[in-house]
Amino acid sequence: MKILRIISCVDPEWGGPVEALRVSAGALREMGHETEIVSLDDPGAGYVGGFPFHVHPLGHWTRRYGYTPRMSQWVSTNASRFDVAIIEGLWNHASIGGWQGLRASGLPYVVFTHGMMDPWFRRAYPLKHHLKQMFWTIWQGKVLRDAATVLFTCEEERLLAKGMFRGHDYSEAVVAFGTSEPPARSQAQYNAFRALLPALDTRPYLLFLSRIHEKKGCDLLVSAFATVASSQPGIDLVIAGPDQVGLKSRLEEQARQAGIGERIHFPGMVSGDAKWGAFRGAEAFILPSHQENFGIVVAEAMACGTPVLITEKVNIWREVAASGGGLVESDTLDGVTKLLQRWLSLPEAECSEMRLRARKGYEMSFHIDAAARDLAAVLERVATRSAS
Repeated sequence: MKILRIISCVDPEWGGPVEALRVSAGALREMGHETEIVSLDDPGAGYVGGFPFHVHPLGHWTRRYGYTPRMSQWVSTNASRFDVAIIEGLWNHASIGGWQGLRASGLPYVVFTHGMMDPWFRRAYPLKHHLKQMFWTIWQGKVLRDAATVLFTCEEERLLAKGMFRGHDYSEAVVAFGTSEPPARSQAQYNAFRALLPALDTRPYLLFLSRIHEKKGCDLLVSAFATVASSQPGIDLVIAGPDQVGLKSRLEEQARQAGIGERIHFPGMVSGDAKWGAFRGAEAFILPSHQENFGIVVAEAMACGTPVLITEKVNIWREVAASGGGLVESDTLDGVTKLLQRWLSLPEAECSEMRLRARKGYEMSFHIDAAARDLAAVLERVATRSAS
């Protein structure tokens, strides 16, 4: 198949959806399927040229929503070159303009919502949810209504999305999701990560690696670490990831006031060898999110044999708990504190066993091969049904 993927941005700093597109397109390529991407990115953005698949960056007129008439025009003009399309995400003009072009051309498509229908957003931003309901009625709901199917990455995500918005029914399905094998372990990975944080030296650390954002529970993590820090003087905390909303300075001040400023390290976004060195060198990986439709970084940590400490708002928490490769608690200060206390009180033999179970859990539930086969089967059915 020739697959068109429509997304607002391919900047790696935007996290899970971009990484999921990259790894799934790679796995589909190994199965013989070709992928092209159309996005709202600035054509001059450096990351566009470095992306491993052909990206058509159209630019955009407005900053947040990303409006440009070029999206619908490009899709309708080029649709005949493709067998099927995937719209990646909601609430931006890649989704709406892409849908307009697909509808005009008749190219069949599916939608990945990427957790953007989670009820956490309604609780956190009630006014914004009201505006989204209006937008859903006029535009966004029609994108899902007209899709061959709307894809969710786990049963928890599908269930949480039900009833979030009124009107415009849609067909839905759950497909496997995951990530590719990490590169082979090497000393260069450890060295690349440690070089970013000379103050960390060789101290053991817990790792947070994701966007620094309020929905990720970063403030809870700093407070919880402050609670256990005095009784656990031998371990530090690394909070790695891009700071897109200016939260880092507040977290640093929070850490200073708690007297643990020197034990929390902020290397910014890490990638390549440094990223895998961060995962492999960590005692455990922690993601205390209030909302996470899948959490591809959780799968990446488990692929490295690193135990994961997550909240029950990470939608794959049931799979993690069943694997024995991690611990799960609530997304509250008490819950995140318990995560740290439980992990730090485990005997070394149990920690070692959890590392083995984390890797096995990745192989059983989150390997990209199963996810790619699932997605390819859905796309082939959609393309075949349209052709007939």
